[in-house]
Order: sequence, then structure tokens, then C-alpha cells
Amino acid sequence: MTFMENISEVTEFILVGLTDAPELQVPLFITFTLLYLITLIGNLGMIMLILLDSRLHTPMYYFLCNLSLVDFVYASAVTPKVMEGFLTEQKIISYNACAAQMFFLIAFATAESFLLASMAFDRHAAVCKPLHYSSSMTRTTCVLIVTFCYINGLLQSSIHVAFAFHLSFCHSNVINHFFCDIPPILALSCSDIHINEIIVFMFCTFDMVFALVVILSSYLLIFIAILRIRSVEGKKKAFSTCISHLTTVSLFYGPIIFMYLRPNSSHSMDKDKMASMFYTMITPVLNPLVYSLRNKEVKNAFKKVAGKMLSSWGLVN
Repeated sequence: MTFMENISEVTEFILVGLTDAPELQVPLFITFTLLYLITLIGNLGMIMLILLDSRLHTPMYYFLCNLSLVDFVYASAVTPKVMEGFLTEQKIISYNACAAQMFFLIAFATAESFLLASMAFDRHAAVCKPLHYSSSMTRTTCVLIVTFCYINGLLQSSIHVAFAFHLSFCHSNVINHFFCDIPPILALSCSDIHINEIIVFMFCTFDMVFALVVILSSYLLIFIAILRIRSVEGKKKAFSTCISHLTTVSLFYGPIIFMYLRPNSSHSMDKDKMASMFYTMITPVLNPLVYSLRNKEVKNAFKKVAGKMLSSWGLVN
């Protein structure tokens, strides 16, 4: 018997999943398998590329390396279980596994939120104060910022999981979702969830407001600085270093704001599932593509590493 079983009558949950249509199970399994493979290759490939190419050992790519890491982790917390559900009739997840899934998802999604804010601050320092950039964004500073992002994510996740899984689940163990997220878990409880709802709203609001204030204020100052640049080529270069990050911010925050900052009365599980699928499985696929397709330094680093590998295998001279 686990410590979780002492708290609740429920020892396992049943995930409803995305759909129960039999004819869609195999096509969806193939689709999400391909998405997960692209997530693995894209994010782990980006990490390896940054580690192997010394030209990418800069603050911007240090943050990007950690962004790829958190994308990989929280996608891995959700997608494999979803893939398993397409092939099995009973989409069962144990009580402890459900808590672990929620913990890793919230921890690394929260870390990503603060990483995106850190990347905006880094771009502000690079564009607005280029002469002081190397002295302000030192290696120690970057390590401390990233450490804060992870610690904050782990602390917030611990609080959410502790409060959610100390509730009693005596009505049902069927989660109307494809993974263990806070809203569908709270919907199953026969305990008073008022405090849980306040905690979720407070943390989500703080995270969103803090991160978006840093991002929006940083880019406001960046755009003001860009308008002062006389060279057209200089303006294009400054914009190109920011557009990828702004795209990533939009892909990440849009679904999360839709999911967690709406009134309870407007919640629809079908809409929530689509929003959740986007930020847990689609965004981790798109992020490395956005940064690789729009970034000349990443493209050049990939060509260099690929050329060395092919040369070592004797495929090119």
C-alpha cells in the first residue's frame, strides 16, 4: 500500500482520452508517434547542436538549450501515455503515476514560462545595451537565472500536486481528459476544492502576469531601440533575433491563458483538450523548428556538425 492510498479511496484513474472512436485509434497512434519522434529529434538535436558548436556557446543559446530540455521533458510526461491509450481499451493510470505526470508537467511548463521571460530579457540586453551585454549577461548570471526557473517550477508543482492529491475522490475515478491535469482532477473530488481553485488561479495569474510583463516591456524597449537604428540591414538583423522568440511566446502562452485563466462557467472539456494538446504536444514540436528554420547560426552549425559526421563515416571527403 502506498502513502497515496491512505488518503483516498481511489487507487487508479481511467483517462477518457481524446476520442473513443475505434476507427481513429490507429491513425491517431501513428500521428502522435510521429509527433513525439519529431519532438525527440528536434529538441534533443537542438541541445546536442548547441553543446557541440562553440559558436553557439552564448547566453541566447544557453537559454534555448534549456528551453529544448523543458519541452522534451513535459512532452515526454504526457505523449507516451496518450500513445499507449490509443492501443489499449482500458486507459488506466495509477494514482501515483497520475501525481507524477502532473508534477513533471507543471514543473517544466512553469520553468518554460520563466525561461521565455529570461530570453526576452536577454534579447533586450543584447539589442538595447550591446556595449554592456557581455558584462551583464555573464555565465554566472545565466546559470542563476535558469536555476531560478527550475526551482520555481519545482516548488509550484509540489504545491499544486500536494493540494490536489490530498483531496478525496469518492465519486468517480474517470478523468475526462487525456492526461492528469488540475481542472479535471478537481472535478472528480468530493472534497471542498475552493482553496485549490484559489491556489491555481493565484499561481497561474502571477506566472502569466510576471512573465508577460517582462516579455512585453522588454520588447517594447527593443522596438524603440530598433526604430533608432539608421541602417536598414541593422534593423532587419535586430528583428530577426527577436521574431523567433515572439513566435514561441505566442505558441506557448495562448493555449495556457485560454485553459487556466477563464471563469469556471465557461469551461468546455473538448475545448480544454484541444488547448492542452497544443501546448503539451504541438508546441514542443514547433519550437525547435521555429528556431532552426529562422536562424542562420543554427543552420550553419547544423551544416558544420552534419558535415563532420558524414566525413567521419566516409560519406564525403
